[in-house]
Order: sequence, then structure tokens, then C-alpha cells
Amino acid sequence: MAGWNADTAAGPLGAGTVTLVEGSSFCISLPNGDIHPEHPHGLFVLDTRILSGWSLTVNGQPLEPLAAETKEPYRALFAGRVPRADGYADSPLIVERLREVGAGIQEQVTVRNYSLKPAECVISLKIEADFADLFEVKEARIQRRWDETRHAEAGALTIRARWQEVRKGVVIQAPGADISPEALTYRVSVAPHGHWSTVLTVMPGVGEALPEAPFGQSGGEGLSPRDRRRQEWVARIPVLQMGNRSIERTLRRSYDDLGALRIEDPDHPERVVVAAGAPWFMTLFGRDSLWASEMALPVDPSLALGTLQTLADRQGTVVDPMTEEEPGKILHEVRLDVSSGLALGGKSAYYGSVDATPLFVDVLGAVSRWGFAKDTIAALLPHADRALAWIRDYGDKDGDGFVEYERLNDRGLINQGWKDSWDGINFADGRLAEPPIALCEVQAYVYAAYLARAWMAYDAGDTALADELADRAAQLKKHFNEQFWMPDRGYYAIALDRHKRQVDACASNMGHCLWLGLMDEDKAPQVAERLMSPEMFSGWGVRTLAADMGAYNPASYHNGSVWPHDNAIIAAGLLRYGFVAEAQRISTALLEAAEYSGGRLPELFCGFSRDQFAAPVPYPTACSPQAWAATTPILLVTSLMRYDTHVSRGSLWMDPVLPESYGDLHITNAPMAGGRITIDIANSVPTVQGLPEGMVFHRGHRPWITELVEQAARRPTAQ
Repeated sequence: MAGWNADTAAGPLGAGTVTLVEGSSFCISLPNGDIHPEHPHGLFVLDTRILSGWSLTVNGQPLEPLAAETKEPYRALFAGRVPRADGYADSPLIVERLREVGAGIQEQVTVRNYSLKPAECVISLKIEADFADLFEVKEARIQRRWDETRHAEAGALTIRARWQEVRKGVVIQAPGADISPEALTYRVSVAPHGHWSTVLTVMPGVGEALPEAPFGQSGGEGLSPRDRRRQEWVARIPVLQMGNRSIERTLRRSYDDLGALRIEDPDHPERVVVAAGAPWFMTLFGRDSLWASEMALPVDPSLALGTLQTLADRQGTVVDPMTEEEPGKILHEVRLDVSSGLALGGKSAYYGSVDATPLFVDVLGAVSRWGFAKDTIAALLPHADRALAWIRDYGDKDGDGFVEYERLNDRGLINQGWKDSWDGINFADGRLAEPPIALCEVQAYVYAAYLARAWMAYDAGDTALADELADRAAQLKKHFNEQFWMPDRGYYAIALDRHKRQVDACASNMGHCLWLGLMDEDKAPQVAERLMSPEMFSGWGVRTLAADMGAYNPASYHNGSVWPHDNAIIAAGLLRYGFVAEAQRISTALLEAAEYSGGRLPELFCGFSRDQFAAPVPYPTACSPQAWAATTPILLVTSLMRYDTHVSRGSLWMDPVLPESYGDLHITNAPMAGGRITIDIANSVPTVQGLPEGMVFHRGHRPWITELVEQAARRPTAQ
């Protein structure tokens, strides 16, 4: 087998790296604000690095970093000092760089002089632009050499580049600077205890076109377009207060990151979807965006609807081995912008995901409960039915009732579940499993898809379709528990391999089967015990692979690391089967881990034991912010609130089991059935105010779809 697939390989960004993100634009820099081309850093717009070098010097000296603080996901303040040439330790010159990312960047540079004498300063900014695509940067394989021209004029430097028939460009506006093709220079005298300041803007220019308007143009009250977008987001999401201020900060950070990761479908600007994560996955990924948007339903249900609609528009229609497209299949990755050839397979979309298709149907079922118009949901039902047809005709190629994957070409992903690194699926002794591979959690997604569509069919009076899908779900559950359960081990196999052998590694994947109800009740206690064993639970969360397995490595991507989203799903599953203390332990550990990274959970961290290291050990190439990591605290807390709704049944349910250490919870502006409600939980007792007409609050758990389907199937005539 090949090594890392392009989709998961990345070099480390380096210590102290600052990442800013807004929509599909992002900027990665050193702690002093500089961007150096030898690092995988830069300003990226529409998947192109329009700045590969952005180095500020004062009197020939680079800045010594003092602080870098992210104010919002798209804005940061850097502070540095200018080293003295005479060898003295303290310097009177402090430089502040206030940077904001949007369609480019705007940077305000301020030099402060804390001495009693004027300071003569030569402030120079060296600029480089290689126009590499983000995968060239991520994988350190930049080979294209663009024909570059630079044009310096009063107040601006324009860099244009051409490679074959492709043209790109960037414009740097620097009022008052001396501009040469290589650098911008200011020669200033800063008064004693005074300061000097200027504003620089960088905008992409496609071909010969120049930007239409300055980047930094602000609206009323001094707000930038990014600030106004954030304000609109904040106005539509819940406002919370929590007794535990640390957890409150983490949830607020999650809201901010989720807001920054929103991107628009250019064909439907009214639709907003969730990008997978910064820095390398600032686009729509089927699996990631579906999971993240479902986890965020209590915050903004429209994100899940927009994700479903955007994926439905690009649902597979033909068989294409290069992109792995098949009729009815939901894509793995799509580039929604002008960079149309960056997805795996060389086109704008790549379909090599075994789980996005059943998850599409599952998420549609969840979205249908949150009160959208019936015709909106009805428009997506044909896409759900085509997804179910893919499960039958392509997902289960050998007809054994399980969905398997095997890549269709030698460039695609070797593993096509959420653990998509080349070595992510292995036996207990460390041997790699050979495809076709049937993952345990994928069967749970298929089971949930059958039940979600069955319930929607019962709801619409189509009992024939509903009965057929309910029967399929029951058969799948029976066969799964027969063929994946390993009674001598007390846990489920992670997968079945090409020979239908149990891939017997103890992995976290089986926790997903808990949440979706695929496990038999009598087996759940042993699974819970194994998940919380010292081999699996690191103290910060459940490891992806047990420490006593042959492939275990605490610093691997999928073979021993801890993934927050994976743990949130496991915690929700434990709660479903009644393991409240275990779910509380996972939730508390993750929320404590977030304290070590400014309230932001990364994509993953290493699986070292908490007894060995007192703080979570960062994984070098983890995305941050990342969508399903950002939504993890939301799912953790709403799961412990046991908070859910079914608008068509006129009901909201809650039955809190929040640990005492979390304190009381007060939430306003929570979306519900087209209205906004207020939730209070004091001493584990919930109250709700402002419920829309026709909605009733119940203290207890929302009936699972499995229960609703069973109830409907028992009726003489579906209601």
C-alpha cells in the first residue's frame, strides 16, 4: 500500500503559529506576524496562496515576538519589539500589527517609541507570492514556477503571474510607502513617547483585473464586513451563561469558530454550509460538514439544512472511477470556488467516502424534526431515496447486507471512513485490514438512515416504504450483532475485512454504534467498560485505539490519538444506553482539555495518559479551528441536558444530568420551531419559557427514532 494519502498528509505548522480564518480565506503566520515561504504558511484565498512571504523589519531587524492574541477568529493583534543593535537587552521600540482576514488581509502597523529621544526608523516589508495551491503547500511539493511581473506605482505594488493559460495576481496597497518591486519601505521619525501608524491591504487580482474596492472599507460604527457578519451570526444563535465560567468560555469559543467556518455556495449564496477546518480543509466535506452541522442543530438548524441542500445538488449521477462518483452517492469533498481541480481525482469533487451517503439520510431525519417547512424537507426526500439506492446497489456490492468500501483507483483514499489514513484500520496484532472493508460505525449510519427514512415515510402515510425500511433495519441490527460481536473480547470488531474476518482491534469506532442504537442492550455494559478502561481512556478522552493493540501509537493520527468529536459521539451513545457517569467523565475531561488551548478544542491531540503528562499533548498537524471539534462542546453539553425536539409532534424534551461542577445554566435566544426560547437549569431542574404556540415541554427523553418506528409499525393504520 501507498503511504499517507494526500487528503491526510501535512507537515507541522510550527510552534506558536497563528491561524486566522474567515469563510474560505485563511492566514497562517509566525508568532511575530511574519510569513516565511520555507514554512507551510501564507495568506490563502480561494485555495491559492497569494502571499508566501510577508516579513517586516525595522532598521534591518526582524521583530522579536512578545504576544499574539486572537481577538476574533479572523482578527489578531501581534506585539513585538525591535532588537537593539548596541547589545542592550531592552528596546524602546514596540511594534503592533493588527491583522484582519477577509477576501485578503488588512494590517495596521503601529510603531511605538518608549524612549526620551526621537527614533529614526526604516520600516521595510518584504513581499513574496508563489500562487501555489494549498495542496502544494500542505504537502511541500511546490513545483510550478510562475512567470511573474511586478509593477510598482504610487501607493501600490501589483504582482501578476502566469502559468500556462492560468493567470493570477495580488495587489498590495501601501499609502505613503516607497515602493520597489521587492519591498515596501517607510522612513519615519517617531517622536519620544509617540507612535507612527499605517494601514496595508492585500487583495487578490485575477488575471489583469485589479480589486474593485479596498479591503478595509468599514461600515457604520467602524465595523468591518467581517464584524457585521459576526454580529449577524451572534444575533441568531443562543446566548448562554454558565456557573462554570471555563466551560462557558469554551462554548462561546465554539460559537465563534463555527461562525468563522461558515462558507457560502456560490450557486446559492443564501445557503450557508460548514467548512471542515483550517488550515487545509476550508471547503465542504460531506462527512465532516454533516456531522458538524448535526451536532450544531441546537445552535443553528439552518446550517444542517444548507449542508444537505448543497450536497443534494452535487449527488452522484454517473460511474466515474477517477472521482469515485456513483449514482446516488454523496461526495467526500468539493471545492466550491474557482479552484476546480484540487479535489482528489483532479476535479472539483471527489466521492471517496463510504459514510457520507448514509449520514446524509440520517441528518435529513434529524433536520426534519427541527421545524422546517414540509415542502423544504419533501424536496430532499428524492435525494434520500437515491442515497438508499446507492447503499443497496453500490455500497453493498456483495449483497451480504453490510456496506463496504474499496477505492476505485490508485490515487483515491485507501480508507474511506472517518479514520481515512492509510493505516487507520488494523487487526489487534497491528496487521492492516485489506479491502473491501465493512466498518462497524458505517453499519450504524446505515441502520440510522433506514430508520430515519422509515419514520419520515410513516409520517407521510407511506406505510409500504416505511415497513420495508424498518424490516431492513431490523435485519441489519440482527446480522451486525451476530457478525461483529466478539464474545471472548467483550467488544465489537472495528470492521470485517475482504474475507469477512473480524478485524479484532479494540477501537473507538464502536462508540458510534451506541449513539445510533445498533448495539444489543445486553452487550452495551461490556462495551462501556472497555471504552472507559485504562487502555482506551487516556484521562483526556477515549483513544482511537486501545494502548494494548499492536498498531497503538499515542502520537499517530488515528491509532491512539484522542479526537474530540469522536468522544462527543461516544458520550452521547453512553447516555443513550444509561451510562450517565461514564458520559459525564468523558465530557468533563474534554472540557478540561480545552482550557489548555484557550478554550478551543483542536481536531485531535495525542493519546498520552493524563498520569504521564499533566496537560494534553498537541498533535503537530491538527486543524484548529476545525468544524466537528468546534461543535464538540455543543454536543457534550446538549447531550448532558438531554435536550431535543420533534416539532411535527409539538414537543420539546429535556432531562438534565449535568455534573454539579458545571453549575447552573441559563440560555436565551435558543432557536425552536421558528421562535426563540429561554432555558434555565438550576440544580438539575429545567424550565423553559417562550415556547411557540402548539409546542409542549416534557421532562424526559425524546423518543428515539427506533421507538417511533416500532410504535408506527404496530399501528393497524399509520397515522
